Amino acid sequence: MTLPLIVHVTHEAGLKIGGIGAVLEGLLTARAYTDRVQRTIMAGPFPAWDPAQMDRIVSQRSRLQVRYASRYDIYGLVPPDLGRRFHGLERELNINIFYGLAPYGAHCHEVLLVDPTNLIPDVANLFAYDLYANYHLQPDRYAYDAEWTGFVQLATVLAQAIEALAADAMPGRDNRFAIAHDWMGLLPVLALQLQGADRWSTVYYAHEVAPVRRLVEEHEGHDTRYYNAMRKAEGSGVFLDNVFGSQNDWFKVPLLHQASRCDAVLAVSDLVRDELRFLGTGFADAPIDLVYNGIPSQATTLDAKNTSRDRLRSYCRELHGFLPDFVFTHVTRMVPSKGMWRDAKVLSHLARRLADEGGQTTVLFVLSTSTGTGRGPDQVHAWEEAYGWPVGHRADNGDLVGMEAAYFFDVVEPFNRDHTNAKIVFVNQFGWDRAHCGRRMPDAMSFADIRRGSDLEFGLSIYEPFGIAQLEALTHGAVCCISSACGCRGFVARVAASDTPTALVVEADYISLPDDGWIHSPWDALHISQWQRDRLEEYQSERTAREILKVLARNDDERSRNLEWGQAASAAMGWETVARDLLLPALHRLRTQT
Repeated sequence: MTLPLIVHVTHEAGLKIGGIGAVLEGLLTARAYTDRVQRTIMAGPFPAWDPAQMDRIVSQRSRLQVRYASRYDIYGLVPPDLGRRFHGLERELNINIFYGLAPYGAHCHEVLLVDPTNLIPDVANLFAYDLYANYHLQPDRYAYDAEWTGFVQLATVLAQAIEALAADAMPGRDNRFAIAHDWMGLLPVLALQLQGADRWSTVYYAHEVAPVRRLVEEHEGHDTRYYNAMRKAEGSGVFLDNVFGSQNDWFKVPLLHQASRCDAVLAVSDLVRDELRFLGTGFADAPIDLVYNGIPSQATTLDAKNTSRDRLRSYCRELHGFLPDFVFTHVTRMVPSKGMWRDAKVLSHLARRLADEGGQTTVLFVLSTSTGTGRGPDQVHAWEEAYGWPVGHRADNGDLVGMEAAYFFDVVEPFNRDHTNAKIVFVNQFGWDRAHCGRRMPDAMSFADIRRGSDLEFGLSIYEPFGIAQLEALTHGAVCCISSACGCRGFVARVAASDTPTALVVEADYISLPDDGWIHSPWDALHISQWQRDRLEEYQSERTAREILKVLARNDDERSRNLEWGQAASAAMGWETVARDLLLPALHRLRTQT
């Protein structure tokens, strides 16, 4: 059975920025999806406020085949009826529409972007009233927030543009599905409900739960505190606001509650599903389908892995003067939720045990930056000459910015000072090649090497709705060390139940307290402090190091074994599985209910 039309509504419709863009790329290239979905539209904002993003969208780099763009005097590449509908909306609403085709693998999918910058004010005001009258949202309360007002302006006009583009599609809610990807896609989908509830089946796809991220990141107890409170509340009729107080000061929270008004709700992980239910209101007893993220799977030979390992090992020798026995990596964004200090705690225990195993050595390459574009090669080469970047760093010359300074001085520098057989190399730069990272990096090095050559990838986040990056090195036979706050652990458990080997995924449990007899209620868990979390992290770091050493490859035979295990596990968790076994069945169930 095929699905005639799916519209993915997201701020990443025109340009891949982060996680949702990776999700779309995975789904829309999966054969299971393209064989059974006749037509796909990605709809979202045209970022006229950001010249750099606009240039990326319209340039050849974006691969977008432009068919209609009044801003650039492109009109005649769409059917006349569609051109008239688009032009009529632009004239009536004072907006700009941008439409084209984007190749995803062997297929092209439609992209619809709208710029509401000069929207007639009454249009947004009327939609704001409709939000209040129909969803009990209070738009005026958040009028000070430019992000909120921008999405209110976008929502109703994007919904009208979607209707114009889909006018020739098969009618009926069982043929048209509008999927809101996180809160950024929700307002336009609510507008579609208001404009024609009989024409669309609406779906909310939760990639995270915004108030939970805030509560986890902003309290020193982090995931240990939050998830213990949530666990103790389960099944008791007590919900998030009862425990943590109202979160409605942030517009994303009351908006998120309205997602339960969609015809179906999807969650990217078991954790996100539980977090939604903890919100209460319409989510408490709602059916929520799990649609995990897929992870990349590709064939890797032992020779290719060893070639990449040797490049990474040689780079360590250039930087620190020794050829390490093991290469560990962490490729991530520089944000609090990634819990990067936990890497050093596990690595410290690993270093001690490796020293006992005949004085073995290791290096951890951390690739992360707080900048949006990275540093220029000339800067990097100058710092390399002046003070040995990336082994040395400074915070007064544009080298360390934002969170980078605290991470280097509080984590990396003390660790390197205290350990002789293990070092952390902090590369705060986009790119992984000699041009971007200095003359001491091997000339043949590329980003593929940091994935393919790694023996262990760290990902010990405090909040991670799924965590594709944590498992990207799995297909290359790396041990993947994740935390109990990583949503991908649910997918790993599902695959393990089918007898697929998942031994390379090692979980550090930073939630389960060994001495939790004093936590009788959710409110007791609120007293979990940094002291309790630090104690638990130290205990779990030692346990996790022991588990890692059970599967860490010491020789080519063990590396071949890990390649076999990793490729089997990653293949079982790929996008074909996600589309075929999770997303499409959920939409078909919805179709039979309409």
